[in-house]
Amino acid sequence: MNKIKMQNPIVEMDGDEMTRVLWKMIKEELLLPFIELNTKYYDLGLEYRNETNDKVTVESAEATKKYKVAVKCATITPNADRVKEYNLKEMWKSPNGTIRAILDGTVFRAPILVKGIEPYVKNWNKPITIARHAYGDVYKASEMRILQPGKAELVYTAKDGTKVSELIHEFKGTGVLQGIHNLDLSIESFARSCFNFAIDTKQDLWFATKDTISKKYDHTFKDIFQEIYEKEYEEKFKEIGITYFYTLIDDAVARIIRSEGGFIWACKNYDGDVMSDMIATAYGSLSMMTSVLVSPEGNFEYEAAHGTVQRHYYKYLKGEETSTNPVATIFAWSGALKKRGELDENKELIRFGELLEKACIQTIESGKMTKDLAIITTHPSATALNTEEFIAAIRTTLEQLL
Repeated sequence: MNKIKMQNPIVEMDGDEMTRVLWKMIKEELLLPFIELNTKYYDLGLEYRNETNDKVTVESAEATKKYKVAVKCATITPNADRVKEYNLKEMWKSPNGTIRAILDGTVFRAPILVKGIEPYVKNWNKPITIARHAYGDVYKASEMRILQPGKAELVYTAKDGTKVSELIHEFKGTGVLQGIHNLDLSIESFARSCFNFAIDTKQDLWFATKDTISKKYDHTFKDIFQEIYEKEYEEKFKEIGITYFYTLIDDAVARIIRSEGGFIWACKNYDGDVMSDMIATAYGSLSMMTSVLVSPEGNFEYEAAHGTVQRHYYKYLKGEETSTNPVATIFAWSGALKKRGELDENKELIRFGELLEKACIQTIESGKMTKDLAIITTHPSATALNTEEFIAAIRTTLEQLL
């Protein structure tokens, strides 16, 4: 068969450890044999980020703004141990945090549903999509260790020199402080991204904070969402038969556990970070969770929702066999290819992305899967394959579909 051509490139962001190994396998086995792959390549591996003083991360985000579609491999966010391990110049920031701040996007994460991999919450028979605000909160916090008694105040100095202050706490001994912030413009962008995504996917939208306790910070989120909904989206929601629902986050958790799924759950940054992992695990596996960053300007960055699979990478370096699940990373590629095809009106590319996803699902449903799925599947004759065998099995299925 002739290879599928691409009119415009995808921004390709390579990553770290075992997911970097998977990245190469996926390209060689599942993409390059079928597509004349057109990408703008950026190496976001920790060593090259260190070499460029993290400029490569900024460059990859700026390229995404230019080309509209990106696909990203999982990357290391270094801690003190990683600084020593990789002999880093400094403890570089999270690449995801940098990219999200530049694109000012919202992260939407949804599970990949497969027969035989049953959710731990038995009544969940539809996917729950987490919409995570990608700015502020603890990820842009300023922190301080308090080492002696004293008074901590929250102080704002306006441009005209006027000051507003509020007592945080009178410390009698040691403690710790954290200051977080957010921006109305970013919250508005988050709200519109959520409402638009709900309309595009024809799903109900839920939003939850703790505004009864956080009467300024969380309440601002609640108020902005409600105002934008009433002014810009209420009529459209009613027209297509979907709803916007706000509640407290503890009530939302209780309702979600009792639900059947099939909606979008919008969360503030930290809530979304935690709840997306909970949702992914409850549906079966974090390696079966898609993630896409969507900006208001129409930029899209696709990635797997999981990390670099460090433990498997150390086994791989020793020459030991691994059974690492590549499905979420494959779906990052398929999502980017479908979006590139949609923007370029390239039906062949869209079809290929759809068939690549179908090949993954059919391979698993036939009983061929990685070890993480084999230990939780209800399939009567499941076979646990190693990494290379599983990707080869997907290729065989894909060739049959094509």
